[in-house]
Amino acid sequence: MNGVAFMLPIALGMGLLGLAAFFWSLKGGQYGDLDGAAARILIDEDEGGDGHGEPDGASGTRP
Repeated sequence: MNGVAFMLPIALGMGLLGLAAFFWSLKGGQYGDLDGAAARILIDEDEGGDGHGEPDGASGTRP
């Protein structure tokens, strides 16, 4: 019984702390754009280059 009286308030406090952290992230806009994050993974972007989709060292003209 002594252990339950010690652990129950700790468990309730941790649960309330987790609930407060969830509402804090909800208020901060953490879950605001779920569809945009899901679609962003499908966008094909090449790494490097000049930002126009060409790899490093490739020029815009062809021989």
